[in-house]
Amino acid sequence: MRILADQNIPALEACFGHFGELRVVEGRTIAADDLRATDVLLVRSVTRVDEALLRGSPVQFVGTATAGLDHVDVPWLTKAGIEFAAAPGANANSVVEYVLAAMAAQAGVLERLLAGGRVGIVGYGHVGRLLRERLGALGIASLQYDPWLAEQLLPEPAQLADILACDVVSLHTSLTHTPPWPSHHLLGARELFALQGTTLLINASRGPVIDGAALLARLSAADAPRCVLDVWEFEPSVTPALLERVVLGTPHIAGYSVDAKVAATRQLAQALQQSLQQAPEQGPQIDAESAQQPGRLQPSQLPPALRVGELRDTALLRYLCTARYDIHADDRRLREAVLGAEEDDARRAFDRLRKNYPLRRELAGSPVETECEAQIKWVRALGAIAV
Repeated sequence: MRILADQNIPALEACFGHFGELRVVEGRTIAADDLRATDVLLVRSVTRVDEALLRGSPVQFVGTATAGLDHVDVPWLTKAGIEFAAAPGANANSVVEYVLAAMAAQAGVLERLLAGGRVGIVGYGHVGRLLRERLGALGIASLQYDPWLAEQLLPEPAQLADILACDVVSLHTSLTHTPPWPSHHLLGARELFALQGTTLLINASRGPVIDGAALLARLSAADAPRCVLDVWEFEPSVTPALLERVVLGTPHIAGYSVDAKVAATRQLAQALQQSLQQAPEQGPQIDAESAQQPGRLQPSQLPPALRVGELRDTALLRYLCTARYDIHADDRRLREAVLGAEEDDARRAFDRLRKNYPLRRELAGSPVETECEAQIKWVRALGAIAV
């Protein structure tokens, strides 16, 4: 079996090496000529997978190590008889921890939420559901908007106008152009100017969910809300003026914890096994360092325990939300790469930031040394292990 994969997918050799010949290439450059001798194609979100890419190729299985599917023409794959698999939910916790870090990084936000504020969640898929669960465990109220789901499936259903009136608005919808509720430019000028100046807007879904020009206009107003962007409408192009006006900007890495990336690779390997009607194998045990270097395989390891000392209440929550992930470092690297650079150089730098992303572990599942029951409550609410 001949497998072609995006080189940025971790643990490829460990998860796919036993299937056959494995080649890795830069995902954004994958073209039809690369697939003339390929049976299995493994991609991430930077590769457009459609008829133009696959027509006439021997590819029989396509896997994307992502939850989002807007880069894949799934109906065409089905029509062509090509099996397809994605990794829904693999990066959900990583994205949720990104959102919590973004909230914790903004002065006063956690305090307002814990004092009765609300988070408006747009999109109630894997990420939206886990975010609501984490917030609820912390005692933070939320509302959810997802018109594609029956209202009874949403714990606290709300209209979009009610979501926009929340203290924090967090976007987790997939990118669709399908009526009657397309998410493309879901937030346009009218919706953005309905936001209060005290609102924190976070987009860790897809860039075109927000009209970038309208957002730039809103953030240029005197009463501009605070905005955190992990995704950009025309990425890998980032509009410098927009980056200058967001409080935090990152290069589409919310779901880039090593835990999430390895989980996605494993999901695709399991899907390929099922496609081949092979008996399932025990998933390979891969430590964090090995996951950054596909081909190395070692026993799984937990990250070192966090020590919270005498921290309590909001100070403890802020520490926990930022202890495993420094969102300011990602923001700094993106600004250094984009601001003042030529557009082509900035585009290449955006991709390099993703390709060479530093090792990042998740808080959930991490050991945390605690000293009292009050600390244990917060630790467990975030999915960590109190020791």
